[in-house]
Amino acid sequence: MRFGVVGTGAVGARVARILSAADDVESVAVCGRSPASAAEVVRAVPGTVAAGLGDLQRVEAVVLATPSGTQWPLAVQLVRAGVAVVSVSGDPAEVRGLLALDVTARERGVPVVLGAAFSPGLTCVLAAHAAGWFDTVSAVHVARQGTGGPACARRYHAALGRVAWVWGDGTWLRRRGGSGRELCWFPDPVGPADCYFGALAEPQLLIRLFPEAAAITARRAADRQDRLTCRLPMLSPPHPEGGLGAVRVALSGESLGESTQRVLGVAHNPAAAAATVAATAALSLAAGEARRSGAMGLAEALVPLNFLSGLTERGITPVLFEGVGL
Repeated sequence: MRFGVVGTGAVGARVARILSAADDVESVAVCGRSPASAAEVVRAVPGTVAAGLGDLQRVEAVVLATPSGTQWPLAVQLVRAGVAVVSVSGDPAEVRGLLALDVTARERGVPVVLGAAFSPGLTCVLAAHAAGWFDTVSAVHVARQGTGGPACARRYHAALGRVAWVWGDGTWLRRRGGSGRELCWFPDPVGPADCYFGALAEPQLLIRLFPEAAAITARRAADRQDRLTCRLPMLSPPHPEGGLGAVRVALSGESLGESTQRVLGVAHNPAAAAATVAATAALSLAAGEARRSGAMGLAEALVPLNFLSGLTERGITPVLFEGVGL
């Protein structure tokens, strides 16, 4: 199997390393924003080769790990060439654009997997898996804490100052970025954090899985400084590597005639988790595990339990929150 990776940052370099170490992988073509960045990854990761955009049309699947908002043009080229695409973008506008490639992707017979990262991505798979415990799902609420590399940090900084769209009572509702404060408990050792609405992609991906849900929301953790400066450039340069982060997915609904709730989460380095999700998705596509061709979210494309098993083998372990009586 041959793969391509576009992007050499905190996520892209890790994706190349995971893919190159997998069984039956012949080569991983790496394309960066500059030849120097690609050469740096190639020197550090055995089994990778520096490549141009034209070389990516001869691989089984390409992971797009460039900053959100930059992936659509390349995705169009790859889909037209009949190459499967895995996108880590979490930008709502770009996700809508990538979903619009559905007809072309179906005609070419290739899958385009969207939001294949920590959040969105793993969050959607957790929700799809948890849905198996319900007869009906009435609400899905997602929250995340932490960021990956610099591009991820900038995007989530800006997301807090942009309009959020959430699903409620059968329609899309506009919410001001930075509103909707809710205290969310993440898996240890991250713990609790105040979370707020922002321009996040989960609702538009989750509504495809839960069209009958009464509420679908997404929030991100933020402190006072984040909320005050979200409409300005970041006050200090983001760290090359994000620290520990976490995601949390809460589902409400009915099971055996009773109202119930399930909450799942994962604590991990966001960049490492995003890379693991994206690489595992690419390997699954190359193995023919996609449910169909066309543009779709990660949880639509692959069987959730099988995918989570693959992540567990690579060190990403979801946890289930369980209430304790007092």
